Amino acid sequence: MDFMNLFPYIFSLIVFYIFIEQITYIKKKQSLPGPFLIYPFLGNIISLIKNPTTFWETQATSAKSSSVGVSANYIIGRFIVFIQNTELSHKIFANVRPDAFHLIGHPFGKKLFGEHNLIYMTGQEHKDLRRRIAPNFTPKALSTYIVLQQNIILHHIKKWESLSSQTIPIELRFLCRDMNLDTSQTVFVGPYLSSKAREEFNRDYNLFNVGLMNLPIDLPGFGFRKARLAVNRLINVLADCVRDSKSALIAGKEPNCLIDFWMQESVSNSGDTSSHSSDIEMGSYLFDFLFAAQDASTSSLLWAITLLDQHQDVLSKIRNEVGSIWSPESNALITAEQLREMKYTEAVAREVIRYRTPATMVPHIAGEDFPLTESYTIPKGTIVFPSVFESSFQGFTDPDRFDPDRFSKERQEDLIYKRNYLAFGAGAHQCVGQRYAVNQLVLFLAMFTSLIDFKRHRSDGCDDIIYVPTICPKDNCLVSLSKRFSSYPSF
Repeated sequence: MDFMNLFPYIFSLIVFYIFIEQITYIKKKQSLPGPFLIYPFLGNIISLIKNPTTFWETQATSAKSSSVGVSANYIIGRFIVFIQNTELSHKIFANVRPDAFHLIGHPFGKKLFGEHNLIYMTGQEHKDLRRRIAPNFTPKALSTYIVLQQNIILHHIKKWESLSSQTIPIELRFLCRDMNLDTSQTVFVGPYLSSKAREEFNRDYNLFNVGLMNLPIDLPGFGFRKARLAVNRLINVLADCVRDSKSALIAGKEPNCLIDFWMQESVSNSGDTSSHSSDIEMGSYLFDFLFAAQDASTSSLLWAITLLDQHQDVLSKIRNEVGSIWSPESNALITAEQLREMKYTEAVAREVIRYRTPATMVPHIAGEDFPLTESYTIPKGTIVFPSVFESSFQGFTDPDRFDPDRFSKERQEDLIYKRNYLAFGAGAHQCVGQRYAVNQLVLFLAMFTSLIDFKRHRSDGCDDIIYVPTICPKDNCLVSLSKRFSSYPSF
């Protein structure tokens, strides 16, 4: 039978599939706002990739127009639900029914990140791993990290200033990303990553970043495939660092990076390194840390500079506070005690994170039918997007205003509206490294504002939000820099 004879049957099957797909979508959507009809199979993936900002703004607007703060859509054969309402988002994060929702981090992340991943762990196994992570973020460990962080921040600030002039501005997005990648590599695996390995690591991490925003086509030549293979290589490199750390600790070395603090327990029992996760598993977990610290921190640094340029009064207050506690001319590092004294600067950091939450959504997948409200049940298999960005503009006093004083001792909006401050997540998967992340931003604010005068080069729409995949200013934060002192501190 030739193709022409088969064509009517094939055509009928395609039409039948499209009909069933539309009916299934409408049945799952029920009364939620969202597209009435969908493109077959692809859904709205093209508009999501071409302009994610507009796509998610449309989802948020649709959700706000509904009585429950929820909207629906369809992406590559998957029904999705967007949650704008904070209290409903907490139902997803709390996960009171163990099989109700599973964190996925990215709609196609399991294939991209691999099996051994903090994001996908649940139950007792996840609790045990978080317990073993705790030594990474003790006061002693954090004090060790702030020394490493400051040296790297200073190195990169000097480099940025040498690249800039009053007539030739520079884009800070990629420079901030490089600084954060340098920081993450140094803090997490320290001396176990050679200069050559860092160069290869940076190339692979860039492939991973690009692949995050590509169509999930796992075929040779496509960005998603390149990203997946890059992740495999990155995890293998980090697994080698784990092995080297264990060997160094057994030989008597004092911990001086995150993996050392983490591996102490593994080697404490007469050098027995087999009682915990395998090296590859540990490499996967380290990659999770790197991913969480890298892009979110880059986003926050860019928005901090953007917002300080817009609010010169806030900039002056930071400089006054930091100047009363630490001076670059002392040629001394900011100590942990001095960092804790910088209350206003930390309030600015926390307000930056609230006002421009880096990772705007935390995708989950529904493991079973879940009654979200009295009128709507999320169907099993739905990808659910609780919006932590939208939650940041609920409850707070005058939430659309950038106002660091909301986190002051007098107002304490961080406590009053704690349920709306979801930038670090909530529930079992709440970010374990949030103190480290806040320290990075506070240290950067203190050093950058003390050492550098900066000017944003403004253009129409320069401060609009774009997704890359975390959010950043549309112009990649175009600035001119000049130093405020005749010479930089020498630590």
